[in-house]
Amino acid sequence: MKYGFTVPSRGPLAEPDSLVTIAKRAEVLGYDSISLGDHILVPKDIDSTYPYTETGEFPGSTSGACLEQLNVLSYLAGQTERIRLATSVMIVPHRNPLVAAKALTTIDVLSKGRLVVGIGAGWMREEFEALGIPAFEERGAVTDEYIQAIKELWTSDNPTFEGQYCRFSDITFLPKPAQQPHPPIWVGGESRRAMRRAARYCNGWYPIDSNPQFPLSTPEQLDEGIKLLRDYAEKEGRDPSDIDVIYRTHHYQLNGVGGASSTERQRFTGNGDQIGADIRQVQELGVAYLIVDFARLSQNVEEMLGHLEDMATEVWPNV
Repeated sequence: MKYGFTVPSRGPLAEPDSLVTIAKRAEVLGYDSISLGDHILVPKDIDSTYPYTETGEFPGSTSGACLEQLNVLSYLAGQTERIRLATSVMIVPHRNPLVAAKALTTIDVLSKGRLVVGIGAGWMREEFEALGIPAFEERGAVTDEYIQAIKELWTSDNPTFEGQYCRFSDITFLPKPAQQPHPPIWVGGESRRAMRRAARYCNGWYPIDSNPQFPLSTPEQLDEGIKLLRDYAEKEGRDPSDIDVIYRTHHYQLNGVGGASSTERQRFTGNGDQIGADIRQVQELGVAYLIVDFARLSQNVEEMLGHLEDMATEVWPNV
């Protein structure tokens, strides 16, 4: 099992010195990846439903602040040596695909091949409208097309693409990414369309366990989802084992309290033994990466570092 974690793009944990301190400590402890989300702007009035809270309220709506994701990862590339840098996730329709492909390639080159490209189609209609990009209702089709265009730019000596939303020819796209044929692409999302996108175009499926519309919080639900992903992969003529499963939890809480039964305890909560058993269980189902949201538990850098250290010392030895 490999382990990653998220950092926010706003607040005290997103200050330059804080990000560097967190990333460097995680690297020393042996975390595989560090990631953050993607918003270019936060509209003042948001009616769109955020997928990962019971109320549908977006946690970042109160501050309105957000650092640009790719710039943050580029900054961290120069401050670290081994930890992988992940978009979690990059909203594909937000950026012209040639611009996105170049920015992502630059991060991969500067980091010497440490980029992971988590992608999503987006959920906030108001942000789409403010950016003046293709219509929110078309975001799925735009995402599929842009993925293909970006892969063409990354892998072809003579990049050529003719689509509904993007077209190019007679261009040079150099340098290519450091990772060949390209950085791994993980598809975020729990919907059937997201799973089909992962099976058709990408290297990994990256669901979160807290989507009320597409629940994946129990072993049975996750097992069903992984089996469906494998079915989609086989229909696309791909080996299901070539598609990693990356599982992100919003529920992690190490509290040192034992004794609760599995029916009483939220998964990924409890003491090190209990959380270790939960990780072994999802690993047996086929999960290769576990991503934890320590930032939800941390008010400052010291708390964040404490959570990083505690998981590495109290949970990992029990897996």
